[in-house]
Amino acid sequence: MVSSAPSNATPLCFSINSTPFNHSHTITSAYFSVVFSGLGLSSNLFALVVLAKTFHHTKSRSRSSFLLFLGGLVFTDFMGLLVTGSIVVSFHITHFNWRQLDPHCHFCNFMGMSMVFYGLCPLLLGAAMAVERFVGINQPFARSTVMSSSRACLTVAMVWVTAGCISLLPLAGLGSYRLQFPGSWCFLNISSKPLEMTFGLIFSLVGLLSLAVSFLLNTVSVITLLKVCCGQDRAQRRRDYEVEMMVQLILIMTIASVCWCPLLMYILKTVVSSLTVDPYSVLFYLRLATCNQICDPWIYILCQESRLRCLLHRRCCRAVSSTFATCFSGFVLRRGTRSWIPGSTSYSDVPF
Repeated sequence: MVSSAPSNATPLCFSINSTPFNHSHTITSAYFSVVFSGLGLSSNLFALVVLAKTFHHTKSRSRSSFLLFLGGLVFTDFMGLLVTGSIVVSFHITHFNWRQLDPHCHFCNFMGMSMVFYGLCPLLLGAAMAVERFVGINQPFARSTVMSSSRACLTVAMVWVTAGCISLLPLAGLGSYRLQFPGSWCFLNISSKPLEMTFGLIFSLVGLLSLAVSFLLNTVSVITLLKVCCGQDRAQRRRDYEVEMMVQLILIMTIASVCWCPLLMYILKTVVSSLTVDPYSVLFYLRLATCNQICDPWIYILCQESRLRCLLHRRCCRAVSSTFATCFSGFVLRRGTRSWIPGSTSYSDVPF
């Protein structure tokens, strides 16, 4: 009679780090996880409500597309915190044993896929928004056909599909997901083995390339806007609302770079140089990357509720005379056109 494989064989997701980890699960860990997840979820939910109201009142075509990208970004951050945060909080509260709860690694693979998917989506969406603004600023007359609202939704969906396909690679044999210190989360296995290294390189290089594209295109867009806003033709081509969108996009890119570059660079350096993985460093970089999901919604909320438009108008276009009215309650009004709707970030129906 042929003997079967031993029933106590160690599953793949537990093959490197055995559980439970030698880590004290204090009330501080649970409190931090609950507050962190609660703050992120409430911030993103509030931002979604504000975005929905603003989108309803916005008439500008370019602003509508930009708001759809922002909505996709905020919704992705919300779902990422909801899925991964609920698992981490449950672990710190119940201290469940992964081997008993997930003997076949299905739950660990799901969380690892979620971490990769919701990690790449904001970076890819930031690059897509940079491309959209680059086209809208440098080729405004072609923009009405290039980026409609339906095409913006399609672009967001394509970003989700791309990130989803990358997260599924370990299930096809390219790389794997492993339980990570302190035993509350699963993530890709950072290793110099060929398949593990390939998946690590794909994840880190896609993220870094997205940030590089965002930086390059946003820099060109900012230079173009400075020439238009403060040049000799500023009275003919007013772009206060486009300057505001670029400010938000620059802040999104900056925060994403600060939060994600350390983790992406650490993965890239470790798999290429065959260095020993430091679990404490991975945990710290991952927590820093997760901060991006909390900061993203506040970029829009603060810009929406502040007097940013008035400040930009005074500093960049101070020399404009009677063509434009002065700032009133944070809004800039143009004579002969529709005044801004309170709560909206667009003052004109110009389709670019």
